[in-house]
Amino acid sequence: MSEGAKPHHVPGGFRNPWSSEPVRGFGALLKWKVLDRFLRPRARPTAPPAAPRVVPPSFPRPHAPSDRLVLTWVGHSTFLVQLGGVNLLTDPVWSERASPVQFAGPKRRVPAAIDFAALPAIDAVLLSHNHYDHLDDGTVRRLAAAHPGARWVAPLGLGAFLAPRGVRDVIELDWWEETRVAGLAIGSTPAQHFSSRGIRDRDRTLWCGWSVAAAGRQVYFAGDTGYHPEFAAIADRFGPFHAALLPIGAYDPRWFMRPVHMNPEEAVRAFQDLERGRPPVPGRPAIMVGMHWGTFQLTDEPLDEPPIRARAAWRETGLDPERLWLPAHGESRAI
Repeated sequence: MSEGAKPHHVPGGFRNPWSSEPVRGFGALLKWKVLDRFLRPRARPTAPPAAPRVVPPSFPRPHAPSDRLVLTWVGHSTFLVQLGGVNLLTDPVWSERASPVQFAGPKRRVPAAIDFAALPAIDAVLLSHNHYDHLDDGTVRRLAAAHPGARWVAPLGLGAFLAPRGVRDVIELDWWEETRVAGLAIGSTPAQHFSSRGIRDRDRTLWCGWSVAAAGRQVYFAGDTGYHPEFAAIADRFGPFHAALLPIGAYDPRWFMRPVHMNPEEAVRAFQDLERGRPPVPGRPAIMVGMHWGTFQLTDEPLDEPPIRARAAWRETGLDPERLWLPAHGESRAI
């Protein structure tokens, strides 16, 4: 897809322009949650899933040096990204549940690895789409009150959600559009997903990933996505990346999740596409960072399965094992 064309736009909303496999609807959700689990139950693991690792956060304060990229995993798709002397959050969720209500819905298996009150001053927030495990009402309100000077960067249509919750500074971008925030170059990238917070707003707001660059460091945050053909083009436009944050969880059952969530093998393939699109700078090999697993039990695979499969897929590529980072909750890594 060329950046000048907009085949993802349709009257009243947006669509995935490449997939021949449609995003599943409410009827398929009922089939998965009721019929599939009754008629074709998944084999029970012989042992309970291993508890996700948690380490005390140790990120630089108040900022990382301007020539450093430091990533800290808060959980799920929430990272503290410190780059170019700027503190940035991705898809911030600090609530106990990824749900429209806090008495039901997917509950955290691991607390947010950085206590909300311990966050450094936040300069910018990136949002990938409006699903509850990525856009949390309570967290938006808390961040807007505690960090009123932050600029929020979101895909088309989300400003209407943010403003009533106290967010003062919002910029919306379409795929391939760019902006600058506090010295960072931020680009919106295609993703294969969908949007909705209810039963009547399907695909009315856009979904995306993000490229962030400053001081000779570039990081790619894929957001929430199925495997699609644009990863090489993303790297060609915005790369080469020093780190690629790619989702590896919430993929089972495949008949339901394939259009919208990569499995670990597809995530490794997407990383290879990124490197094919723009090879890394000699002497600075990129790292793949696995996210979107281990925090909420959203789908049927065991909570500890995604990193096991990601490591196996990585070994099959022959890539340096040091270039795959599957962080513990709270773990930081300087690039």
